[in-house]
Amino acid sequence: MEVCNSTSGNGFILVGILDDSGFPELLCATITALYFLALTSNGLLLLVITMDARLHVPMYLLLWQLSLMDLLLTSVITPKAVIDFLTKDNTISFGGCALQMFLELTLGSAEDLLLAFMAYDRYVAICHPLNYTILMSHKVCWLMIATSWILASLSALGYSIYTMQYPFCKSRQIRHLFCEIPPLLKLACADTSRYELMVYVMGVTLLIPPLAAILASYSLILFTVLHMPSNEGRKKALVTCSSHLTVVGMWYGGAMVMYVLPSSFHSPKQDNISSVFYTIFTPALNPLIYSLRNKEVPGALRRVLGKRLLSVQSTF
Repeated sequence: MEVCNSTSGNGFILVGILDDSGFPELLCATITALYFLALTSNGLLLLVITMDARLHVPMYLLLWQLSLMDLLLTSVITPKAVIDFLTKDNTISFGGCALQMFLELTLGSAEDLLLAFMAYDRYVAICHPLNYTILMSHKVCWLMIATSWILASLSALGYSIYTMQYPFCKSRQIRHLFCEIPPLLKLACADTSRYELMVYVMGVTLLIPPLAAILASYSLILFTVLHMPSNEGRKKALVTCSSHLTVVGMWYGGAMVMYVLPSSFHSPKQDNISSVFYTIFTPALNPLIYSLRNKEVPGALRRVLGKRLLSVQSTF
């Protein structure tokens, strides 16, 4: 048995989906392209919402936070995975592994909560439009954002510290794209059954209630939409909600496979695919899903770029 005490000097070796793939070069190129798509699309959305005062409303402030979380989440994982593959050096220090786990858990958990708050925002806008400015004031919006970040960071800090206190005396190889709790616990040389139950409870607590709130919100939205007298209003509401539900399905599907599915059903390949889905694939598509059928975002982008172009021309 290869001894690996949990010290910063030994660290770990990440053996993820790129190493186990039959076409690693093609997969690496795909992941790189998705990362640059995530950088571009989320970066543009952050810029547009920041620069255009017309978008400084709760719906777009929450969307701004979603883009920020997606951008940070994929940046925590993707660049290292690609660089490791290209340099053939998959090592990660003990401290680096702990930091990566903490950041991934914080950003992932915060997005879980934020998606539920975004569903509530759509519910109020469609079902109670006359009370929208009261129920979804800027104060309420920022309270939702702060709640997402604070609860997520506190939970992530506790679970990261507890996970890394285990002695790791099995193989140093983490058969995963990045440091995440379930694959890391497989290297522990202590009984982790009770802690695995705690991780399962964390997954259920952070995923099921927000998902239930989202489904309840959209059930009420659907009921309201079907009774709308205007076909145009009904179509607009359905388009907005369908884009949100698409994001929810992609995000929660991958996360629930990783943290809610019993450990006996896990395999390294399945865990890698699930993690890639919600940490790389979804962040790249979120801005496109929210903005493709939304006339306000492309319009704001044209205004912002138009102002930038005019300011550049005026300097010459």
